[in-house]
Amino acid sequence: MLITHDTRCALDTVVDLVNTAPEDATAPDGLQDVALLADFVRNHEISDVGVLSEFDLSAVRKIRGRFTAVFSTQDPRTAAGLINDLVAAAGTTPRLTDHDGYDWHVHYFAPGASVADHLAADCGMALAYFVVAGEQERLRRCEAPDCRRAFVDLSRNRSRRYCDSRTCGNRLHVAAYRARRKEAAG
Repeated sequence: MLITHDTRCALDTVVDLVNTAPEDATAPDGLQDVALLADFVRNHEISDVGVLSEFDLSAVRKIRGRFTAVFSTQDPRTAAGLINDLVAAAGTTPRLTDHDGYDWHVHYFAPGASVADHLAADCGMALAYFVVAGEQERLRRCEAPDCRRAFVDLSRNRSRRYCDSRTCGNRLHVAAYRARRKEAAG
């Protein structure tokens, strides 16, 4: 599956956006306030965003929940419906652009769109490519029992199981190794 630079950036953004949601009632929200939303926008180099407000924060949290649902479903028809609703509500206006030193690429948000509409349009279209290509199964949640972070499995054989092999994957492999050693010794 060919993934262009702008699609990859949108995928990284949507994964990070979904992962800002608190995993339970005791965990902090990664988008607690407008300042954290501004950091998110800056860190992901989201272009054409004006001054952010509480309204923007609320709207982004709402679409975050809808993107979370896309990563939570295994059914392509359900994912397609969720994505269609996100993209349609954003009022997409595909246009070619070559800003900030990047070659020509497509933006799906209308000029002057809110940050929520921007995210819904660009990130929604990036996820749409996976559904269209029959690759929706690559939109996953970490299989570590104490982690449910979202990720996109871009491995050649679709075998990635953990959000990060250095943390979740390694931790589980070490735990399994220790359990085997304890069983063998005991």
